[in-house]
Amino acid sequence: MYTFSSKLKTFSFVLMIIGILGIGYGFLTAPKTIQDVETILKEEEAHHEGGHEAASTHQAVSTHEAASTHEAVATEHSPAVTHEVAVAETAHDTIAKDTVKAATVAEPAHAEHVENNAEAHADEHAEHVEHVFHQLQNKPWAALYVACIFFLLITMGVLAFYAIQQVAQAGWSPVLFRVMQGITAYLPIISVIFFLILLLSGFHINHIFIWMKEGVTDPNSPNYDEIIAGKSGYLNFAFWISRAAIFLLGWNVYRYLSRKNCLAQDEANDDVFYKKNFKMSAAFLVFFIVSESIMAWDWIMSLDPHWFSTLFGWYVFASFFVSGITVIQIVTIYLKSKGYLENVNSSHIHDLSKFMFGISVFWTYLWFSQFMLIWYANIPEEVTYFKTRIELYNLPFFGAFVMNFIFPILLLINSDFKRIYWIVVMGGIVILAGHYIDFFNMIMPATVGDRWFIGIPEIASLLFFFGLFIFVVFSALTKAPLVPKRNPFIEESKHFHY
Repeated sequence: MYTFSSKLKTFSFVLMIIGILGIGYGFLTAPKTIQDVETILKEEEAHHEGGHEAASTHQAVSTHEAASTHEAVATEHSPAVTHEVAVAETAHDTIAKDTVKAATVAEPAHAEHVENNAEAHADEHAEHVEHVFHQLQNKPWAALYVACIFFLLITMGVLAFYAIQQVAQAGWSPVLFRVMQGITAYLPIISVIFFLILLLSGFHINHIFIWMKEGVTDPNSPNYDEIIAGKSGYLNFAFWISRAAIFLLGWNVYRYLSRKNCLAQDEANDDVFYKKNFKMSAAFLVFFIVSESIMAWDWIMSLDPHWFSTLFGWYVFASFFVSGITVIQIVTIYLKSKGYLENVNSSHIHDLSKFMFGISVFWTYLWFSQFMLIWYANIPEEVTYFKTRIELYNLPFFGAFVMNFIFPILLLINSDFKRIYWIVVMGGIVILAGHYIDFFNMIMPATVGDRWFIGIPEIASLLFFFGLFIFVVFSALTKAPLVPKRNPFIEESKHFHY
């Protein structure tokens, strides 16, 4: 039986406390009024102008010097120059008088034009300030949302991998089943937190989902959006939150029943509970494939309701699936380093590393395919998705590619490296960080625009959910033996070598 060490438990509490404080700081420092945003924009404008002040001063000095030089040269030429200057001044006076007369006639029309421009500029400025206000208010919410959905889907990736092992009747993995069940114990708690965030979005506590904005489907409202109105049969809060409840409930029911059957199998005299798990896992995978795609549309793609991609469900799946497998690997190596899981050998580690490597390549294939097809078609409403991310999120956009493809390729393509613990753990940490950035890239541009920054709210949200993950998962591992006793393939798994 595993014993949850007091040091690790204390560490998890410290992470949660720091996380809560940082999340609270993010909400407290978010602007509360339009006037706060006005102040922020003025400070940014002053800072921006200050950056150009030196260059402007230098340019003014150069211009002054050039004018002085020209004047000195002109003074050297006496009578002729003086005569030319007098003629020019007379002509200039005549032109000036004519200009004044014309301006006097045109003055009423010009004044009206200036007034209209001023009103239009004021309206545009007010709209811009309100937009920035919503973006800055969204920032702590978006940071919390990214971290929450990231950990939720990591847990789902582990659950899907576990179900696949059951249906495939895999002989190598049963010694890892309790590790997978311990990780998926996080699913009920993270599901409740995530569902509450969805409810708060629906009650307009935040503005993460712009299709929930009041009047967006009303033709008589100034907020009317024709494209969103056309999708209102699917994108409406009642239907949307109902789908979320069904998906979360279905995933949690399978997790609960599969673990219950697995524990019951330890005390059984036949394989009846194993067979139940086999059938239930097959049904769950069908439900999961459908619900996962719809979930990706509902919880991530609908943040950009004007954009869509038929590859998006697979793309999101690849991201959280490889993250889930990576977490299985890291937890397994940690337990192994503490003297547990004596039946887990380098061949098990090697197989998990192969999955980490293979799904990383699969993710890259989908990343490139989605981008290449949209770039090649060059349809404006599709291209804008990548245009925003390449221009405003250039570093995290291409950084995710490096961390999720190039780094795993360099580390894990070598078969021997797949068995070396410190290399695998280092690669796993980079993969997890890279896929967090991938989710960051999917969510932040639609919620905060160019106001993004990985600061205190983002890091604190990660720390809170990570601390909660450690506490829940390792507490669950203490509740059952780490090796299932009567799984039909347990002996094959114990002696798995190649």
